Amino acid sequence: MKAAVFEGSGTLAVREMASPDTGPGEVLVKVGANTLCGTDLRILRGEKTTGITLPAIIGHEVAGHVVERGEGVRGFKIGTPVTITPMIPCGECFYCRRDMENVCENVRAVGYEIPGGLSEYMKVPSEAVAAGCLFAAEEDLPSERLALVEPLSCCVYGQVRSPVEAGDTVLVVGAGPIGLFHVQLALLAGAETVIVSQRSEGRRRLASEFGAHVVVDPTSQSLSEVVAEHTEGRGVDASFLCIGVPQLVNETLRLTRKGGRVNLFAGLAGAGWSEVEANLIHYNELRVTGQTGARRADFKVALDLVVSGQVETERMITSRFPLQDISSAVEAASGREGIKVAVIPGYEDNSH
Repeated sequence: MKAAVFEGSGTLAVREMASPDTGPGEVLVKVGANTLCGTDLRILRGEKTTGITLPAIIGHEVAGHVVERGEGVRGFKIGTPVTITPMIPCGECFYCRRDMENVCENVRAVGYEIPGGLSEYMKVPSEAVAAGCLFAAEEDLPSERLALVEPLSCCVYGQVRSPVEAGDTVLVVGAGPIGLFHVQLALLAGAETVIVSQRSEGRRRLASEFGAHVVVDPTSQSLSEVVAEHTEGRGVDASFLCIGVPQLVNETLRLTRKGGRVNLFAGLAGAGWSEVEANLIHYNELRVTGQTGARRADFKVALDLVVSGQVETERMITSRFPLQDISSAVEAASGREGIKVAVIPGYEDNSH
């Protein structure tokens, strides 16, 4: 089989490799699509190294179809469309016992310790199958849409941590794929007004198409004035920072009303430091949360939302590349002109 192998120093090359054998309890998936994530790009740049043993097959937003089942596997008939939550929790550690399996102390992850989706075939290890990390889809949707269940699941968990309530005014800072998912989830939760701040004209337009009531170009408009106009000067009820820019942390805190909820969803660039005006949290009684990854329960919710069409994913895929053109796919994802880049083994349309 062909696989895009990360060899370190930014090198990602397509290599011919032996197809994985399927042992007891394991499932072999023919990869239909792997969408690229900002974390993949950080791995390629050498900014994220934990769990990566070179050479590595990365990619964790993946979906496809079952082609082999190992002895003892129940369900998952041949041809079943599947997707996988990449984090495999131990189920026994301090955090797993407290419903925080997303920060499991012994986690193993697809695309990190376990070969991921940038290949023609991916073996799902027995521990992942046994833990319920492999999910069958009730409808055979295009694999690139099912692959987006993974980032959506993180947003689902983000709104568990920072719930949107009916009638809320919500601010989403950044209209990349994560921001657009938060827009849709906020509307499903009953938000009355969703405000999106985004520099890119194309992404602002897409945010409007996905239902955002107000879109703001922060380079030419005052976001604080817009928020004040729509909240009688109080600030929004809930805000989601979906861009890893340290300078935006305080701005997001200032734009949230007293007693409001702030979710610092995006990891911050560089060392992750931001100078925070702590009195904003203290005197305004803000509830500030962070969030990373998702739990299997959130993944199931996300899958149901995608399959039912309550959250749209089709327009999120703005370019498609064959596996052998992985360098162009990475370049497109790094350029951030579109929304999501899908790598599809065997894809032949060169229009992207």
